Amino acid sequence: MTDALYQTDLEWQTRHGIIAGIDEAGRGPLAGPVVVAAVVLDYDRQLPGLDDSKQLSSAQRDRLYDQIVQSARTYCIAIVDTDRIDRLNILGATLEGMREAAQGLNQIPRLALIDGNQCPSGLPCRATAVIKGDGRHACIAAASILAKVTRDRIMCDLHQHYPQYGFDRHKGYPTADHLRALRQFGVCAVHRRSFRPVCDLLSPQDDE
Repeated sequence: MTDALYQTDLEWQTRHGIIAGIDEAGRGPLAGPVVVAAVVLDYDRQLPGLDDSKQLSSAQRDRLYDQIVQSARTYCIAIVDTDRIDRLNILGATLEGMREAAQGLNQIPRLALIDGNQCPSGLPCRATAVIKGDGRHACIAAASILAKVTRDRIMCDLHQHYPQYGFDRHKGYPTADHLRALRQFGVCAVHRRSFRPVCDLLSPQDDE
């Protein structure tokens, strides 16, 4: 898979110039931030085993995370907290994170390849949405790994503050254990109040 991902990137780079991959982690959880990463790879330093983060084990993602940050030409990670998610909605927050990540690159690409079916406005370069791009492009796969590992680490840190919810296990996703903890302990500061069932558990004064 790695060779195919890199070959596709090299073909796009030949046609368009320097490309960046952009991907996010954390659109679906009930708690914690959404994290977006943008990466411009160095194609002279290909990384064995690079793949869509969902296809990798935690240990493989951690190893590749270190390799990506050490070898990439530039990268940027944007973290959009729960307050902004609730204010903008999750799509708006994700698009804002994509803008921030792209604008934070030290080298502006000619083209950003964005995982999904929408591109944000306000990017410093042209952009193309690529459905399931993390399984098609090395640069998007790299971005997916940076975003996923960063978010998982944030959720493990949040577990230290809110151990009763089990964020270290489910990372804020609506698992049965998480839903039970929500019903038992109520809503904490890092839950997304605009998401159901979180908003259903809020009292009227909590929602003000």
